[in-house]
Amino acid sequence: MRSRSLLSLSVFPAILLLAGSVAMTQKAVPVSGVTLTPIEQLGKALFFDNISQPSKGMSCATCHGPSAGWTGPTAGPNVHGGVYRGAVPTRFGNRKPPTSAYATFAPIFHLDDPSGEFVGGVFWDGRATGERLGNPAAEQALGPFLNPVEQNMPSAQAVCEHVASSKYAVLFEQVWGPGSLDCSVTGYMASYDKIGLSIAAYEGSAEKSPFNSRFDDYWRACRAAGNSAEACGLAEDDKMVLDPGGILSDKEFDGLIEFGEYCSDCHVSHVEGPGGLPPLFTNFGFDNIGVPKNPDNPFYKMDQVYLDDGSPINPQGEAWVDLGLGGFLRSRPTPAGMTDLEWAAVADANDGKFRTPTLRNVDKRPGKGFRKAYMHNGAFKSLEEVVHFYNTRDAATWPAPEVPYNLNDELFEGKPIGNFGLEQEAEAAIVAFMKTLSDRDSVKKK
Repeated sequence: MRSRSLLSLSVFPAILLLAGSVAMTQKAVPVSGVTLTPIEQLGKALFFDNISQPSKGMSCATCHGPSAGWTGPTAGPNVHGGVYRGAVPTRFGNRKPPTSAYATFAPIFHLDDPSGEFVGGVFWDGRATGERLGNPAAEQALGPFLNPVEQNMPSAQAVCEHVASSKYAVLFEQVWGPGSLDCSVTGYMASYDKIGLSIAAYEGSAEKSPFNSRFDDYWRACRAAGNSAEACGLAEDDKMVLDPGGILSDKEFDGLIEFGEYCSDCHVSHVEGPGGLPPLFTNFGFDNIGVPKNPDNPFYKMDQVYLDDGSPINPQGEAWVDLGLGGFLRSRPTPAGMTDLEWAAVADANDGKFRTPTLRNVDKRPGKGFRKAYMHNGAFKSLEEVVHFYNTRDAATWPAPEVPYNLNDELFEGKPIGNFGLEQEAEAAIVAFMKTLSDRDSVKKK
């Protein structure tokens, strides 16, 4: 029997309580045809609107498209760097877009006392902490608007003014009250925060986070048959007991067994989500698993591309190293505007760590020939490659890790990550199981 990490067992229920306190309340929807609440409708309008400079440049959906599981929906970037160009087409950021579905379940960023590990927040490095608005997803939604390598809006006030001139401005005041869309010098920040909270409401809706994958069908049937969450999520019984309806194929069920042994500590498959929802397939933690640099990342060439103030986007050029969580901890601002020295002191120990993403929709794509990019930098181009990397990182020839220290070497079934010794058949079964995590389409035309 595998040993469970402290974070994934004793701490995880508490994380779900935190997540449940900031997640938008919803019920699981097994089929398409979702009716959105007014605030969710407002959030959807904001999400799909081109709020950018130039004005036809991009919306949130440009990098978080429903056809690709709310991550990058355009073929070209996924084949290469995985990073999307901004509204100014010569400008690129440094990381591939993570999925924005299920984002509202992330707890507020914090240092967990029992485990000594950081938990929560949104963005790959957790920097949308949720401390200010009480909702990491809402804070994340506000970041790209003002980022010069993304939507490039000149100010929060300019975003407010765009919304005030939109067709859905009336809906905004219906949702938030008369006078709530105030773009004056004294009122625009409150309105700006409401924009983020509205987008988060849509991200938590049953249209965007529907829990309607084939795994969810299996999970509900398994639990309805009287089986425990652990047994269902780790396949710890015969298939006829856990899956009497045959929802999963034999290969997919075998993959769930392997997944439970080698993946579920971080991508938690055996603990219910808030309010009895199916598992979220993340522990909301951070890890350095040794991902190599992606040489196709366009950010390396951003030393020759300049912002409006004349400064290069990436002064370090090819020498730039993505330190992930550690980089955020070094520069984390406090409400007083000073660096948090206590967190900066542990930055070195968190270099190279990135947020553990949910695996929900990990294989969802517009078509069979569409390639998805994986990891924070898009270094891997298939689930097969990802699983093989986890299995053979230390036992095969892979490029060197971008950050070669703080590597996760946790034991699974007595074997360290990177040297599991799984046969090709077992790798293929894990991939087959992960493909059951794709939601059915539930997004109506806007």
